[in-house]
Amino acid sequence: MKQTCYAIHAGAAALLAWLSARLGILLPVIAILAVVMVIDYITGILASKQEALEHPDNPAYGWSSKRGKQGIIKKVGYLCVIAAAMVVDYIILHVAAQTGIQVSLKAFFGLLVAVWYILNELLSIIENAGRMGANVPTWLSKYVAVLKNKIDSQGEGE
Repeated sequence: MKQTCYAIHAGAAALLAWLSARLGILLPVIAILAVVMVIDYITGILASKQEALEHPDNPAYGWSSKRGKQGIIKKVGYLCVIAAAMVVDYIILHVAAQTGIQVSLKAFFGLLVAVWYILNELLSIIENAGRMGANVPTWLSKYVAVLKNKIDSQGEGE
């Protein structure tokens, strides 16, 4: 049993080391994104359950497995977009290397998209907390929205 645990730990450590070498700075950002995605999903379920308690006669409120599946599909879509942005980064680096151009950043678009999605998830978590009845400071929602908009404008080259 201990040998199996050691093998699992060694395999996980090797996988993390390989991912870290391949993704560099993008690895912790993707890990943060994964955590906030899970938190957003859980808070969304809890907020829906709270709304169902507050509006027991209205079927528009409450948790639905269909909406839950849609949320998971949307989050998988996020990961696909990040993967596409990482491919763009790879192509730029590859073409730059072939033409002798030195590029210092290895993950610009992937990083930009991942951080944008983190901010999107944080806004959703804040909204879910408000739906659960938490007193959310207005400035917090506005600040996260401003950061998200700044990334939007950077991505558009403004």
